[in-house]
Amino acid sequence: MFPELPSVMSSPVGSRAQKMRLPMFTQKGLLEVPSPTEKDWSKDDDEDYVFRDPDRERDSLPQPYRMINKLVNLLFDRAWEVIEERDTLRQAELSRTQPTTYPPVMESKLNQMPNCMAICQDYVFIGGAKGFSIYNLYNAKRIYVWDKLKLDVTSIWTTDLGSEILVVPVDEMGIVRLLYFYKGGLFLIKAINEVDDTSKQTTCVKMEISQGGDFAAFLLQGAGDIWLDVYKLPKESWLKEVEHPQLALNPKKKGRQPQLNTLEPMTSDNLEMDTNICFKGDIKLSLPVHIMKIKPPKPVTGTTFKSPLEVFAKIEDSYGLGSGQNHFIKDSQWEQHTAIFKATYKKYLDGEWEEEPLSTATFYFLLPSCITAMPMEVKSPSGVACVLGIHWTRHHNFFLYSLNRTLKDRVDPEGVWPCAAPIAVSQLSSSSSYLVLACEDGVLTLWDLAEGFPLGVIALPEGCFCQSIHFLKYFVVHKGQNMYPEGPVKSHIMCVVLCTDASLHLVAAKGTQGPTSRVLVERPVKHLDEAICAVAPVPALPGMVLVFSRNGSVQLLDVAKPQIVCAFAPPGAHHPAGHWTPVFVVSLQHPYFLLRGDPPGEPESTDSASDIQSSVFYFHFDAYPLLENTVRNCTISQTDLTDGMVLAQMLPLEKRCESFLQRRFQKRENKENEQQEHWTRLHRYSLLLQTENTKK
Repeated sequence: MFPELPSVMSSPVGSRAQKMRLPMFTQKGLLEVPSPTEKDWSKDDDEDYVFRDPDRERDSLPQPYRMINKLVNLLFDRAWEVIEERDTLRQAELSRTQPTTYPPVMESKLNQMPNCMAICQDYVFIGGAKGFSIYNLYNAKRIYVWDKLKLDVTSIWTTDLGSEILVVPVDEMGIVRLLYFYKGGLFLIKAINEVDDTSKQTTCVKMEISQGGDFAAFLLQGAGDIWLDVYKLPKESWLKEVEHPQLALNPKKKGRQPQLNTLEPMTSDNLEMDTNICFKGDIKLSLPVHIMKIKPPKPVTGTTFKSPLEVFAKIEDSYGLGSGQNHFIKDSQWEQHTAIFKATYKKYLDGEWEEEPLSTATFYFLLPSCITAMPMEVKSPSGVACVLGIHWTRHHNFFLYSLNRTLKDRVDPEGVWPCAAPIAVSQLSSSSSYLVLACEDGVLTLWDLAEGFPLGVIALPEGCFCQSIHFLKYFVVHKGQNMYPEGPVKSHIMCVVLCTDASLHLVAAKGTQGPTSRVLVERPVKHLDEAICAVAPVPALPGMVLVFSRNGSVQLLDVAKPQIVCAFAPPGAHHPAGHWTPVFVVSLQHPYFLLRGDPPGEPESTDSASDIQSSVFYFHFDAYPLLENTVRNCTISQTDLTDGMVLAQMLPLEKRCESFLQRRFQKRENKENEQQEHWTRLHRYSLLLQTENTKK
């Protein structure tokens, strides 16, 4: 219908026009139908068009160059993002107010890497190669070296017995030994789990010593089994035997000698040691008495009882009540329940499952209280542990065992506290008055053992699970300063909870008010090297804790604010390689804490770790200007507490009643004095009137 037009592409002119591409205008955005009226047309037509140069248009690349181009662009984009992130971090670091950093006061240089530390009385015990060393806490000088072992000491515990110290080192083979330190003499009591046949050797996984050193418990593992051995320590006999050595040299009291190396001669590095301290291996002290062996609870299986009456007869004496062992559920019912469970969650159960590790235990020695009361016929001295509390991993129950028993007695718990979920973490306060049980579902139960009732139950925020619990001695904020109240404080609990996501929480409870929780440190999102890896309360500083981060920083956190007060760093501080596990110890009686200096880039445990030179740094809180006043003035009197009604609520009931009666008596006495003064003035006035009338 239409005349055929010549093709431009076929003409030489058209071909030349294609090669010489001319500039052109293209409209921005999508094309729209214009309005029929001219007044609605856009007056800024020039702004709606953009100039494009056809010579700069990009042709699509063929493969594989198109893929290479995308990868190169992606690489540049990611590199630019990293550059921007680092620049933002650098700007934030410059704008952030850095806390005051204090160096250590003293340093102990060691020829070998220490593995553990402990402080007791005025001594520092540092475990290392083939034994441990004893240092003076005040001048950081070494006073004795006990290197009689064949292996290195990996952990060490000390207990203050008054004038004596009980030292318990554990070597690399898991052999635990009891040593007695008294007036410059070091005595070996016993190697708890050392045997002649190495194939039957057991390993000490965990241990605990009661307050005062009357009992000790050792969690041992060997031959695919695990159990808890509990001993009674004859500390009174030890004191008599070291004061009168002739009693301990009885040839009838021959015990098996542990395999020890002879003491090597002193080198020039040991010239500073105190020659008054010596090891007295020829004196044999009384051995601990084994009173109990506790094994993990057996898995719940089908009943062996033939009637419910047998079940009630089994628990008639209340032993094991609540443990779930005494029931009337048959094997067929268990099998049916297991089949239903596997059918329901088949898609989650398919695949290979790793064998569950042995169950471990957490245990504590509890003092007499309303919950752990002993029978009337049993007389337990004040301040001496009477009950052992224990819970096993992947189990719901907290068991209570009486310590008033012998090895021949039946080992059944006197009490069972069931929980709604398996207990993951627990912690007992230093005064043995409070206990916190944290379950795997993030729920914490706070117990007041002294008064005999739970202070409450609280759940951590969603996604937070307890990693460790640390008790704080109760404090109050008086005129902007954290202070300890003088005298006893009842039913008031404070603890910091470190969660698995590196967040830190403060949990507090007061009497019947119920527990509260607030976040002290949020979990790190971008800077994972700032994640908290360890927390340690500082008894010398009210309401303050040491916070150790993965990047090697050590900071002092005030939980009342909350804010960082200051930081501590050894000279030439560095960022440790990998995940940092700090080795430190905080003194309970002195305002000191010690920190091992880790060399940069060295792994924590190597075959040549014993040849690496290291140092232990001493930090004294009272030597730093920001903390000096807090250390010296950290207590507040009962009178100052009574003046404020809010602060007075934390006093015990007896003290509050006494304070109330004193105030009432004082008000009544003041009122009587005012009335007496009033009548005296009236009497004087009447006498003056009579004198005036007489004169008239």
